[in-house]
Amino acid sequence: MRKSALAVVALVVSALALTSCANTVTGVSKDVKATGHAVKKAVE
Repeated sequence: MRKSALAVVALVVSALALTSCANTVTGVSKDVKATGHAVKKAVE
């Protein structure tokens, strides 16, 4: 019984880690996009 409880905890921790990773990638994507728009505006 103890091993299955540990497996559930490991699964939840992994899911939370992957969720935060996805949010970070989305944030970086938005930052890169905003930087591209700023550079384009500065060139014009």
